Amino acid sequence: MRQGKRLPSPALGVAALALFVALGGTVYAAKKAKVDGRTVKVKSLPGNRVKPHSIPANRLKPGVLQTAGGDQKGVLITGAEIDELSLGQVPNAAHAETADSAKSATDAQTALNAVNAITAQSVNGHEAGCLPGTQAFGGACWSSSSETAVSASAAANSCAVQGGELPEALQLAAFAQQPGVVIDGGDEWSSDITSYTGPGTFSVGIVSDAGVVASTGSTNAHKFRCVIPLLR
Repeated sequence: MRQGKRLPSPALGVAALALFVALGGTVYAAKKAKVDGRTVKVKSLPGNRVKPHSIPANRLKPGVLQTAGGDQKGVLITGAEIDELSLGQVPNAAHAETADSAKSATDAQTALNAVNAITAQSVNGHEAGCLPGTQAFGGACWSSSSETAVSASAAANSCAVQGGELPEALQLAAFAQQPGVVIDGGDEWSSDITSYTGPGTFSVGIVSDAGVVASTGSTNAHKFRCVIPLLR
């Protein structure tokens, strides 16, 4: 007896339908699933699959950047190859440029002030310098030579007429040490009053040619020199 073609059994049909549904659900789930960095296996993506500028510099392994020839030694990376936004600030870089500018400005101003001080012809609108017969010392103009011997009062008056005054004893002793300065052998008046007993009766300090400070009566006659302010 010849047998005809066997029809699929109901069980086989149900099994095939179940397989089809299962496979279709997997494909649908794969399309809906989102893939992030946690689901990517390490070293599974080649470099040509990474979108440019998508990886910051701090995520790169040291030494992975190469030149076109593949040599990592002596590689110079230019700014065009680096995304500046991916780099942190270098310590103190924010102040480096302004610090250099500030130092240069300070040095320049100091130099300018020095030049102005050397070449200055006036101070506050007044000519600065010492008149003939005087020399600069201690920020003032001192008489280069002593004047005729007179009393202490007359010497003080003579200096006042010239717009100056008698020097203090220690100042005169210091001036006596300057090259070319000669204190009169008979001592010179200072402005120091060492004692006072009444009108016209007082002692005044004098300085010898050796720079020794002493005192004598104000009515005695001694030579003197005046100290005149630098501004004239």
